[in-house]
Amino acid sequence: MSESGPEKDAWEKIAQILRRAVPRQQFETWFRGMRLIRLGPERVELSVPNNFLREWIYRKYFGVLRRALREVSGGDPEILIHIAEEGADSPPAREAFRPRAPVPPPAPRQPPRRSPAFGESDVVINPQYTFDNFVPGPSNNFAYAAALAVADSPGKSYNPLFLHGSVGLGKTHLLQAVCHQLVDRRTDMRILYLSCETFTNHFVTAVANGELDSFRYRYRHVDVLLIDDIHFLANRERTQEEFFHTFNTLYNANKQIILSSDSNPAEIPTLEERLVSRFKWGIVARIDLPVYETRLAIIARKVAMHGVTFPDDVVRFLAESVRSNIRELEGAVNRLAGMAHIYQRPVNMEMTRTALRDIVPPTPHRVSVDSIVRTVAEHFGVPVRDLMGKRRTKSIAYPRQICMFLARRLTPHSLEEIGGYFGGRDYTTVMYAFDKIRRAVKEDADLSQTLQQLTSRLKSS
Repeated sequence: MSESGPEKDAWEKIAQILRRAVPRQQFETWFRGMRLIRLGPERVELSVPNNFLREWIYRKYFGVLRRALREVSGGDPEILIHIAEEGADSPPAREAFRPRAPVPPPAPRQPPRRSPAFGESDVVINPQYTFDNFVPGPSNNFAYAAALAVADSPGKSYNPLFLHGSVGLGKTHLLQAVCHQLVDRRTDMRILYLSCETFTNHFVTAVANGELDSFRYRYRHVDVLLIDDIHFLANRERTQEEFFHTFNTLYNANKQIILSSDSNPAEIPTLEERLVSRFKWGIVARIDLPVYETRLAIIARKVAMHGVTFPDDVVRFLAESVRSNIRELEGAVNRLAGMAHIYQRPVNMEMTRTALRDIVPPTPHRVSVDSIVRTVAEHFGVPVRDLMGKRRTKSIAYPRQICMFLARRLTPHSLEEIGGYFGGRDYTTVMYAFDKIRRAVKEDADLSQTLQQLTSRLKSS
């Protein structure tokens, strides 16, 4: 909290409102380390000690925080939460990757040393699935931070860790990243990583062969148990019973349990309530579809690893067109890089459309964020780079807000994706811009006409 001055008084009022809105323990856990940097009717800046806290507040307490700030500020301000060590005046710690300057390829990694238990895994351990090679972003930051914390202190915090999300979004990558880090740092640790299907098959075989004692010893005498696709326990009552007792044994011994699923624990059909309850004892972290900013970062990293160059229009085309999951996006980059090496030709849009016609079929014209930025820049006579940069002067901020408003109205992109396009801004900035222009257009006939003209140009171009 602020040490002195008007910010201290304002924070005390905000804190009182928050204490009334959430249980005392939650306030002490999530808001005690928060500091108020600036408070105004249009903009509030806060700081927290780390990114983990910020992501949790955004996900779980943003509505409560916004109501408290509205009450104290007397307006509907834009809310920015900084990381304390970045300094009070630094922007939010989400920077867009620039296609022209891709991240350098990671140093070659030797296969990890494996403990005997780790070597029994039925899953092929990918040497590239490390924390260094994982691209965090708004859609996965919480899961990434939780996995890092577990890898640093297994069994001591966030136990169990339950990751869930659709196929190809990075759950397996994070599980294997934990394995790599533990094997590299704790060679004495007994680690067992396998699929739920293998656990089930081992149990069925053990029952049939009268080898339950051996089965239980194998699964209940490890330091870390990681199971992929735990949703396959659905409709398997005896296996659920066995896993329930395995879970209890490991948990009570402070051994780390990490699970992944395509669904939230409560949404797994026919899963016993007592298992659902235990899966929620620790941290349940959802991984969502990667936003535009994250997709740019993934493309930049993969391109750098292949040692090729993709022009900006190809990078933007891939980031805008391949949205379903990370695996498909990486596959598109791999295919293009392979064609460039085979045919000894530079990658261009013609090659891209030809190579990816089965992934990205031709679609009717749709408005892109690129075209919005160019059209608005031309209308207001400002440079495109300024609209996508960090400048906050009124002559730039107003056209940028119009860009965000139009992007929200005319494109399928989420708030996070639009914010990522405009210099890595937070989704709350986009929300504020959209609401501001939406309110203004009701009272400003000139603005209404401007927006109609810009929309007409964009749809007909």
